[in-house]
Amino acid sequence: MKPITLDLEHSSSKSLYIQLYEYLKKEITLGNMKADEKLPSLRSISKELGISITTVELAYSQLLVEGYVVSKPQSGYYVAKLSINQSSGLGADGAVIDFENYPFESAPYKYDVSCFDFVKWKKCMARIINEHPDLLLFESDPQGEKILRFEISKYVYSSRGVICKPDQIVISAGTQQLTNHLARIMRRMNIDHVATEDPGYLPVQNIFRDHGFAITKIPVASDGIMIEKLPVNIPSAVYVSPSNQFPTGSVMPIGRRYQLLDWAWANNSIILEDDYDSELRYFGKPVPALQGLDKSSNVVYFGSFSSTLFPAIKISYMVLPEKMAEIFQTIKGDYDQTCSKEEQLTLALFMEEGYYYTNIRRLRNLYSQKLSAVLAALNRYGQDYVTPLNTSSGINITLKVTTRLSPEELCARAKNLSLHVSPVATLTDQDTAALIFYYNQIPLSEIDSSINDMISMWKK
Repeated sequence: MKPITLDLEHSSSKSLYIQLYEYLKKEITLGNMKADEKLPSLRSISKELGISITTVELAYSQLLVEGYVVSKPQSGYYVAKLSINQSSGLGADGAVIDFENYPFESAPYKYDVSCFDFVKWKKCMARIINEHPDLLLFESDPQGEKILRFEISKYVYSSRGVICKPDQIVISAGTQQLTNHLARIMRRMNIDHVATEDPGYLPVQNIFRDHGFAITKIPVASDGIMIEKLPVNIPSAVYVSPSNQFPTGSVMPIGRRYQLLDWAWANNSIILEDDYDSELRYFGKPVPALQGLDKSSNVVYFGSFSSTLFPAIKISYMVLPEKMAEIFQTIKGDYDQTCSKEEQLTLALFMEEGYYYTNIRRLRNLYSQKLSAVLAALNRYGQDYVTPLNTSSGINITLKVTTRLSPEELCARAKNLSLHVSPVATLTDQDTAALIFYYNQIPLSEIDSSINDMISMWKK
């Protein structure tokens, strides 16, 4: 029988029986305690470690419940026979997975943790867990947590001029999931035709196509989608990103916005306004959202927190006109909420405490500095070779490169330098050699050298 070599930490927040349980579990899964080996008696461990028999019994009982040990009447506890598949703590080679030192996959690209205040986020999450654990013991509202919808309604009004009530807001994990909801609502409205920007965001187009909608692609000019080419005399929807069109970066001026609203009213149609990164505009004042200009309730407004918090959060929302919100109420019971309730409540508190607003202001300042550094470096090292486009907002810019290399090869070379570059063609069905360069996560101090290295690699 192997002696117990455990140094208990009496000042630890972790209870003594848990410390003993974890020690014995590790010894068993490592194979240091063999199958059928008898464990020391409750009394002997109690005496050896200077703890109560009850504490030892609690540890043994937990091991027994989880199947690490078996109890034999009038004899004691014995190590159970374990296979790799039976022991969830074992890796493929039979070793225990040590999560504290586990070699998690490293970030594929450069990153800048100063882009988000994780300390304040953790503080808000801890408050939810410590003060409101009861809220986490039942599922989230399929429409999204009401407290978060309330905070969003306040924010979009103050920042984008969007006018809505919390009951008009639907929260989900990403714009694509929201588009699935929207497709069902539109079917109830007898809308089966969608016009999209060309070039435009391909994943959303594909969702509507997969739902059986007819798709018409409308060219994009320097002032946004060409309204005169939109369908007339049939109820339709048009998907637009008027504040920062992807991938051209065009901004629809106020006059054209009113023309688009007139089109929707005259043709009994709706506008799907994707305002995905409007908060991150660095030069000039943002143009108000279409939704706030709409007097006929024909605009669905989309927003996302992925760019302004951190990408893994995957919380997006849409603001429905009241008539469409009423339809959603009749179908929402068919869906489960795809966003973590804990993260929704944390975000609501993060916004209520003012941290989100502070973070937006900080990001605008930081990203504008980064964008200026990117443009200066491109001009310094890539003049007559790399042409930047879409240079006033967002977290990326579009690059046109004078080269014989394919977009895929350019992206592969950039990735070797831990720089995130993607072909525009992966997100639009237009044949283009342009690239999307995500500069926002590169530390400010590394931007100049990173772009120098990238362009040098491309020219080899």
